[in-house]
Amino acid sequence: MKVESNLNSGRTEPLLRVTGLSQQFVQRRTLSRSKFTVNAFSDVDLALFAGRTLALVGESGAGKSSLARCVALLDQPTAGKIELEGRDLLALGRKALIPIHGQIQMIFQDPTSAMNPSRSAGEIIAEPLVVQGEGTKAQRRERALHLMEQVGLDPRSEGKRPFEFSGGQRQRLAIARGLALGPRVLIFDEVLSNLDALNQSLILRLLADLQRSHSLAYLHVSHDLRLVSEFADDVALMCEGRIVEQQDARKLFESPKHSYTRDLLATVQSVDSILLERSA
Repeated sequence: MKVESNLNSGRTEPLLRVTGLSQQFVQRRTLSRSKFTVNAFSDVDLALFAGRTLALVGESGAGKSSLARCVALLDQPTAGKIELEGRDLLALGRKALIPIHGQIQMIFQDPTSAMNPSRSAGEIIAEPLVVQGEGTKAQRRERALHLMEQVGLDPRSEGKRPFEFSGGQRQRLAIARGLALGPRVLIFDEVLSNLDALNQSLILRLLADLQRSHSLAYLHVSHDLRLVSEFADDVALMCEGRIVEQQDARKLFESPKHSYTRDLLATVQSVDSILLERSA
């Protein structure tokens, strides 16, 4: 059954809207070699608003990352629409999409997987500008240094390679590169899961500051409802490739409507009880 979202109630139009988005893969069986279809996700509706954070939550294998990659225009969905301010992005040709990629940026769980280890921090941040052909070499360096400072990295470390930074610093480096082209939408795929509690808190504070100053729309992919409760404005629960519940974060945590949501919240509460007993 399709779940209707009430996220648009009483608000301006969303910056980015996803409607009826689906993705299927055709695979072959090992022995018979016959083909079969696998649904990564089906008939998904989402709305991202400027200055707000939507958390996409679900267990491993729910289809969250596949959906996020399609919204980021990194993968092609099978059906549906992705609209940026009413403009259907999937109807555009490859050339017309080039500047759009700068408006929607994705930051990954393992930032080093998307970084060339032989490049310096400054070069990594400036890379999107090089790809888009923006600015002179001096202007790109100036932009990279400004972004390093903005995300809390020492600009004097511009010559360091990724492996010379800590995990939290590498995530900041990835965020700086994601900001290079001045995006309006940032998509985060489990970016907090590999960080300790202190770095999680520091990154969340940084992202909140950036969102306020640039009026960015955030889509956060996560499996951790406890963590999501700290930063999300809206939450969409995903189960087996479908959105089963989607509403304002406070309402969802106070009065969940779907049994899957209630089960996840019960699990979090059980873990909290166990931790409380162990610390007593």
